[in-house]
Amino acid sequence: MAGHVKYGTEKARKRVKRKGTIRKRITGTTERPRLSVFRSAKHIYAQAIDDTSGRVLATASDTEPGIKAALSGPKKQRARQIGKVIGEKLMALKVTAVVFDRNGFIYHGRVKEVADGAREAGLQF
Repeated sequence: MAGHVKYGTEKARKRVKRKGTIRKRITGTTERPRLSVFRSAKHIYAQAIDDTSGRVLATASDTEPGIKAALSGPKKQRARQIGKVIGEKLMALKVTAVVFDRNGFIYHGRVKEVADGAREAGLQF
């Protein structure tokens, strides 16, 4: 991701700049994929990515039809449940460790809840 963004709000430009700094340092492998989290105002998304092959190993979001019915409560609770879902999907693929990519967001609130949910499912960070 480029460090310079021409358009968007100041907040979005700062997040993309932080994201670029983070992504310089972390990469996902087949044994230890990158767990990337994106949050919008309404939804939360998580992906496990193998950067060496460019493959997405597992995804989870509160917009998926199968998961959407099981989710309830405030956004922080839903974020924790999304963390558990992606953790369970990765454990089924025999992946036990991940590198957490907060994607330029502050490690707080819903981003932290996704990480805690994944830890509850058995993933190691």
